[in-house]
Amino acid sequence: MTTPLPRAARVATWIYFTLNGFAVGLWVVHIPNVERATGISHSALGGLLLVLGGAAFLGMQVAGPLADRWGQRKLLPAAGVLLGTALFFPGLATSWWALGLALLFFGFGNGTIDVAMNSHAVVVERAYPRPIMAAFHAMWSIGGAIAAVVGALTLRADVPTAVTLGACGVFTIVVSLLTGRFLMDGRPEPDEAAKGTPAAAKPSTKLVWLLGAIAFAMMLAEGVANDWAALHAEDVLGTTTSTAAFAYGSFAVAMTVGRFATDRVSALVGPVAIVRYGAALAAFGLTLVVFSPWVWLAFTGWALFGLGLSGSVPQLFSAAGNLDQRSSGALMARVVGLGYVGLLAGPALIGGLAHWIPLNMAFLVPVVLCLLAVGFANVLAPRPAPSEEPVGSR
Repeated sequence: MTTPLPRAARVATWIYFTLNGFAVGLWVVHIPNVERATGISHSALGGLLLVLGGAAFLGMQVAGPLADRWGQRKLLPAAGVLLGTALFFPGLATSWWALGLALLFFGFGNGTIDVAMNSHAVVVERAYPRPIMAAFHAMWSIGGAIAAVVGALTLRADVPTAVTLGACGVFTIVVSLLTGRFLMDGRPEPDEAAKGTPAAAKPSTKLVWLLGAIAFAMMLAEGVANDWAALHAEDVLGTTTSTAAFAYGSFAVAMTVGRFATDRVSALVGPVAIVRYGAALAAFGLTLVVFSPWVWLAFTGWALFGLGLSGSVPQLFSAAGNLDQRSSGALMARVVGLGYVGLLAGPALIGGLAHWIPLNMAFLVPVVLCLLAVGFANVLAPRPAPSEEPVGSR
């Protein structure tokens, strides 16, 4: 049985993941309005979105060490306030440079809360007898879905973008501050920290980079689905725009459902199996998409792709956060940051390749990356502490 504190902290973490997904989703649905208000071109917007991505990566690298120094209980509410404050500015921008500054601030806030809430999720998971990380990531998707509905309603009612994003900012700040009291602090106790970590127990740099590389591969594949699934259905398979929307929809629904189911499955088979067989299923699903001449078979492929990817990233983040409790935040920031780079790079990579080869053939790149993840899944296997070495092993 869990104590009330971990249970309350678990609910609080759900709220932060949902809140972050809602904030990001509401910004995304208002991008066309912001583009028109600032009078910038599609190419200029693409450049500014790269600024947002770079600022998010910077925020992740700053948040990691701060989580280890301050503790997640202090950092996560502060990150929520930062993100909520940043939401005010994109809707007020009237020029490219003002939007650039707004996205710099917003990206930094989003990167900060991303690492802070994932780091806290690892702390809460340590207090439970089974894995619970994947469900947190599912709540992020739920937040994005809520944002899509709210955004559609406010846009239909002609609510000004600045009002909608500003109200979301106030909501984010208030909920972050109210929820912060239920968080846990993952820093070791003073006597525990004084003992230090034996040199043999410290995670190797190679292990951290391997986890980051798998996160890069998995999130690159996810980014490909986010940006290219509907376009593939429309351009390659010749569907209508409305039908093409089901391509991404099948992926997103399968991803969300898979994340809610992953924790129970991981408790039975372990993280290595989740990543290995999940990546294999994702490779199979995307291969169906590549070679399918039929629309509904391609949609089935996207669903299998989403289901396969759904559990991998939470396992990687959890593994990174548990490598060393004293530097959990910093280690997670590296893995989360590399994964985020993959998420940004995937759509651009496919877009570049599509100039030279058919779009469906370009999808073979994430297929290969998923197969590589299958081969390297063993890096998530638990490693025995020095005291657990068998007798006679020296």
